[in-house]
Amino acid sequence: MNSSARCKPWLYRLFGAFILLVSSPGANALVQEITAKFIPDPANPLKNEFVNTTPESGVCPGHIPQRCKDLGIFTIRTAAFAASSNSPILANHEDVRQGAMWKVPSQWRDLQVTHAATGEVETVQVRIAGIGHRWNLNRPPGVSAWAKPGITWNSQWSQAPSPCTGVNYLAASTSFALFFWIVPEGAGICSRQPGMDIPRFWYDNMEYAYAIRTPNPLKMSSGQYTGSINYTMGPGADFDFGDVMIPNDNVFTFNFTLDVQHALKVEVPPGGHRIDLVPQGGWQAWLNQGRKPTRLFRDQTFNISASSRFKMRLECQYLSGNTCALWEPKSGHGVPLNVGVSLPNGLTDAFGQPVNRRPLLRDGSGTELFQPGFYVDRKPGSLHFEIDREHVEQMLTGAEKTYSGHVTVVWDSEV
Repeated sequence: MNSSARCKPWLYRLFGAFILLVSSPGANALVQEITAKFIPDPANPLKNEFVNTTPESGVCPGHIPQRCKDLGIFTIRTAAFAASSNSPILANHEDVRQGAMWKVPSQWRDLQVTHAATGEVETVQVRIAGIGHRWNLNRPPGVSAWAKPGITWNSQWSQAPSPCTGVNYLAASTSFALFFWIVPEGAGICSRQPGMDIPRFWYDNMEYAYAIRTPNPLKMSSGQYTGSINYTMGPGADFDFGDVMIPNDNVFTFNFTLDVQHALKVEVPPGGHRIDLVPQGGWQAWLNQGRKPTRLFRDQTFNISASSRFKMRLECQYLSGNTCALWEPKSGHGVPLNVGVSLPNGLTDAFGQPVNRRPLLRDGSGTELFQPGFYVDRKPGSLHFEIDREHVEQMLTGAEKTYSGHVTVVWDSEV
């Protein structure tokens, strides 16, 4: 018996749309682009997470890379930010809002990212995890204005007031300094009071750390997801610098782009596209002993690499209900062909169940969703082709016949 099966290695469409964002979040807005990418790594198939591809600057890459990695934070230093005092900062002031203070959005906040082509929505979480500036003041009094009895001016800034945490970073001259503090999750106000009056004080950059939580890429479609979150800036705002230090910008917008580049590849060994159905043990038992076969079958191994959801279905040259058929042209007789699939460990159905001899049908019912628990890289699965006993008996009556047909197995990532 000869039948042929033609397997499409994949039906896989990668959306790569580019989104041009034209927004006007209000006057005086800072904008930061945040990008992350997921590409499955065959060398590390159990690590399935986005990689932050946003260029870093400032303290993390330059001074404390390992600590930032351990904390899962990234820093960006921007000269687009500026703030200046609207009145003198008085020595030893009691109201923290009347001097140098910071309260940043250190709690996790949700933002929605939307697939450019399908409209699918996922949730990203972000929080601000550190803050710093280059601050400036005239000389006199110069940087020594921040000294207090028993406290050097530089220790005020290389170390941090609670609840912030210092990283022992300070770069300074006589009239300016660069500092950076880590801000724990849910922290309140961090502030400093000078030991002398400061007539004028200003920031001409901002360095901030941020942390992000991204969705599970294995449950996302290939392509780009975009979304934004806006933070307010100013007295009482999300970024609150007190009542004296007034920023030039009143909105800080973060634009997120998540790029998902899935792998879905099926490899059939050479010769595996032609399937010859045979009885258990071959044809010799019937030819030599007259024992009719109870079924005709063949299992065909394939190797699959998958990091994305996918579905499967059949396309048929000859039809028999919801499955394919093999056809004998001389007699005009056809028989239904049962096709099933077994998938390797790591690929399950929509209910998390393993896939073992799951029937493949033309309408795709029962195989609407297969999903990876981790990146499956070139693991073996099987396609099962079988004609059952009832129809084998019909095929073996009368003269010699040859049944054949083309079967296309479709792996489709558009779920």
